[in-house]
Amino acid sequence: MTVKSVAVAERQLQIMDTTLRDGEQTSGVSFTDTEKLSVAKVLLEDVKVDRIEIASARVSEGEFAAARRIMEWAAEKGHLSQVEILGFVDGKTSLDWINRAGGKVLNLLCKGSLNHVTHQLRKTPEEHIADIRRTIDYAKELGIAVNVYLEDWSNGMRNSKDYVHFMISHLKEMDINRIMLPDTLGILNPDETFAFCKEMIDTYPGVQFDFHAHNDYDLAIANVFNALKAGIDCVHTTVNGLGERAGNAPLSSVIATVKDHMGIKTKVNESKLNRISKVVESFSGIRIPTNKPLIGEFVFTQCSGVHADGDNKHKLYFNDLLPERFGRIRSYALGKTSGKANIKANLEDLGIQLTPDALKMVTDRIIELADHKETVTAEDLPYIVADVLQESVEQRIFINNYALTHAMGLRPHATVSISINGKSYEASSSGDGLYDAFVKAIISIYKKLKKPFPTLLDYSVTIPPGGHTDALVETVIIWELDREFKTRGLAPDQTAAAIKATLRMLNLVEHTMTEKS
Repeated sequence: MTVKSVAVAERQLQIMDTTLRDGEQTSGVSFTDTEKLSVAKVLLEDVKVDRIEIASARVSEGEFAAARRIMEWAAEKGHLSQVEILGFVDGKTSLDWINRAGGKVLNLLCKGSLNHVTHQLRKTPEEHIADIRRTIDYAKELGIAVNVYLEDWSNGMRNSKDYVHFMISHLKEMDINRIMLPDTLGILNPDETFAFCKEMIDTYPGVQFDFHAHNDYDLAIANVFNALKAGIDCVHTTVNGLGERAGNAPLSSVIATVKDHMGIKTKVNESKLNRISKVVESFSGIRIPTNKPLIGEFVFTQCSGVHADGDNKHKLYFNDLLPERFGRIRSYALGKTSGKANIKANLEDLGIQLTPDALKMVTDRIIELADHKETVTAEDLPYIVADVLQESVEQRIFINNYALTHAMGLRPHATVSISINGKSYEASSSGDGLYDAFVKAIISIYKKLKKPFPTLLDYSVTIPPGGHTDALVETVIIWELDREFKTRGLAPDQTAAAIKATLRMLNLVEHTMTEKS
């Protein structure tokens, strides 16, 4: 067997990311070939995972087109050996598919439990091994390297351990690089994971094993941790934990856990983890939960005023998960538990200084709003300050009027008149939607005035449940201009709500630019 022994001098973990194969098995997720290529590029060249699994052979013409595009790019960039495709014990069919796509590594799906080989394949273990040997021989003819998945290995270890050992004792004599141990149905607990993985490593010291966790009991990361304790040197991940049913072990959580709790090195550039998470969130349409460790919107946000006060005095509420490691920043939330320290930190970020009495008045108002379940953001602060102190964060930009038209067969069109510092400007534009046309008209005015216009990073709409057509719509838009910030608009119409959020953004930018000058 071509397997190399695990080095013991300085332990280095390999990461095989299977977002583009196993992650795409998330219900409702289907990546285009362009999206798959984009994710592959970021994973290998920016995040720097060791290997990626990009497709299943024979699935569809779209899957083939995506695999071929990725392989063409990988060949050009020297990544061919890092790109893998799942195939089946089906004679020459999967291998021919992979060969035509330009693939050089087959991840062969074999049966890891007696239950599967008996009832799904309806073959004996000896017949299955013979079929595998023929497949591997043909792969060698094509110059394609082979790894082997032992599907349902975890159930095999529980219920048919002799069968598992029968399989591995034969596989280790074949021309195979790695044997991959999947907890296919996510059934394992951490103790079982450690015991089963250690049994594999102790019994077959010359074999390189991967561990592939599923998260059905929310134990994927704990199981990865224990697989590594047992001596596994490669684990499989997906970005954002995508995958069938409850998903797989999230890439970001694995990297942080193995580095901080185990002292194991990887090649992964952790500062790029947030970027790949956002890319996959956008392409998959699966939103990252706000409290998802490391990549959720709120995980580096302190809500308690006591925490903000402690951080300000001696970083008392910091831990090893510093946001800067992951391309994030620390922030302090505004709500009824905020206290003066949180609010003061946010005001300082905006360049606003208040007297102690004024700060108390603003704090009281924020607590009042939060008690009524109003959402308060840092961008709301200038308006709250103005309202509470009877001052004016001067509204320098107004929308005089606008006309939006959308006729069947024609592109949406917008004509907009705005007032900036007392002078009116008008522009018209078409776009891919009514709001897009509106924004393009505003941008054309800003370009003529050589004024900066933020990049729109994200756009989300919230409609209260119940299905009422007259319900208010909240539109939240995330912008970037030197830093990320968020504005909201509320109106009965989605486009009108987005326009309100945009007007607030324009005034915030104008206020900031004036303060800087």
